[in-house]
Amino acid sequence: MALLQVEDLSFRYPNGAQNALDHIDLQVERGEFMVLCGPSGCGKTTLLRLLKQELAPAGERSGQIFYEGAPQSRLHNAGAIGFVQQNPESQIVTDKVWHELAFGLENMGVPTEVIRRRVGEMASFFGIQGWFRQKTDTLSGGQKQLLNLAAVMVMQPNLLILDEPTVQLDPIAAADFISTLQKLNRELGLTILLAEHRLEEVLPIADRVLLMKNGSVQLCETPRKIGAALKANDPMLFALPCAVRLWRELGAADDCPLTVREGRDFLVRHDPKPAAAPPEAPYRHEEEATISLSNVWFRYEKELPDILRGSSLTVFRKEVFCILGGNGAGKTTLLHVIAGLDKAYRGKIKIGGKPLENYKGSALYRQNLAFLPQDPQTVFVKDTVRADLSEILEVMELPRFEREEKIKRIAEKLGITRLLDRHPYDLSGGEQQSCALAKVLLSEPKILLLDEPTKGLDAGAKRSLQKLLRELKTDGITVLLVTHDLEFAAETADRCGLFFDGEILSADPPQKFFAENSFYTTAANRIARGLWKNAVTCEQVLACCKASEML
Repeated sequence: MALLQVEDLSFRYPNGAQNALDHIDLQVERGEFMVLCGPSGCGKTTLLRLLKQELAPAGERSGQIFYEGAPQSRLHNAGAIGFVQQNPESQIVTDKVWHELAFGLENMGVPTEVIRRRVGEMASFFGIQGWFRQKTDTLSGGQKQLLNLAAVMVMQPNLLILDEPTVQLDPIAAADFISTLQKLNRELGLTILLAEHRLEEVLPIADRVLLMKNGSVQLCETPRKIGAALKANDPMLFALPCAVRLWRELGAADDCPLTVREGRDFLVRHDPKPAAAPPEAPYRHEEEATISLSNVWFRYEKELPDILRGSSLTVFRKEVFCILGGNGAGKTTLLHVIAGLDKAYRGKIKIGGKPLENYKGSALYRQNLAFLPQDPQTVFVKDTVRADLSEILEVMELPRFEREEKIKRIAEKLGITRLLDRHPYDLSGGEQQSCALAKVLLSEPKILLLDEPTKGLDAGAKRSLQKLLRELKTDGITVLLVTHDLEFAAETADRCGLFFDGEILSADPPQKFFAENSFYTTAANRIARGLWKNAVTCEQVLACCKASEML
């Protein structure tokens, strides 16, 4: 008997024009690790929330959900199905780590002796002992998400549902989190249903992959079959691990490789003839520096340690500069200081060649600098996306017909036309991100600061964003962005910098930057290392393969 069974499930939100889910059939076996993927807005989050009664959204529903062979409505043990959300902040409800671990058990009326034993066991398993008594607001993003997982696991669920849990984690923290999920699945036999856009590390450990599109199930296959099953023009191909994409493009008869190791073995096995590594693209820049920081120091309070410690940075006009680094390193703080939201106590900052302190009132933001924060919901103030976009243009005192034409153009460019009359809070995380970016761009900035702009975006939306950033460069706009998405940075940036210990340690073009790193590098570079040193994107590795006449 399947642990979870979904039969002909359809769902429509109140006042929705069409179904968010359309005739979904799904079966999850005991002990299975299933990965759920698909474009932003395809219904992944809606489906997962319907599987957890306490989180089910309001709306019109048909079909059946069975848990252990019985209708979902008969399940009265709230701890039987655990749920970990996208945003680490949104699930934490107490002020101390140890209290967060005990909170769910206390609400279930579990005896104190049992609570203490279970909390101690989970804290040990997850390596939380070192920060067991810390305040939750002092934790990094990775620690908060690990705490959320531990707080769910302490209730001993049979099914663990996770909705893009690594979306705000740096690459190392994300890899550790996924390894923990694999350990739970293998050592405890825990059934896991994981929605994720970052497939490079989760596909190799999955038993099956469920691909959704437009509220329906498009494919449900094993990871090694999913690459061959997708059609040639499917945008989801770009979300697959680099090893799978290489295998598919090269038309090999071998079994599909999934991991970096299998991808490298696949290349070596076919004995590529010597071919030149891709040349390093020359780095050229404009003379004008639009963002300049020199020896900048910042702390939030006098008694607290410095977040920025002598940070220096120069970003030139028409440049896309990506900042990488761990959770809690201070990357967002750096953007806040550049945007004038926080004030450095030492050092010099120039925006557009002018000292930051010389901008008075709203002059800094008036068709000059725009900032898209990490949480896109903070950008929205109206009941519809259209009204929100119109609001930014009203400030610019544009005629109505001109406002409508600008909204139409930006909506088409970002693929959000169908979302214009929706409430921003009813959108998926990726859809919110795209709409928030549209609002920021309507202010016509010369300098654009983006904090995790790819968060929640599917592979197709990321490629659209790449194209948009190239167009912005052509229009003379400077882009400084913080990201955990190494592949996106490698394919998009003119330069990348690693932020550590309060400063940017290095700033180099992507090929030089990623080729010399061991952990902060792309899967493509790990696969090609030892064959073609400077290949850091999947396209570059593929070009090298074809140049060496493999296969």
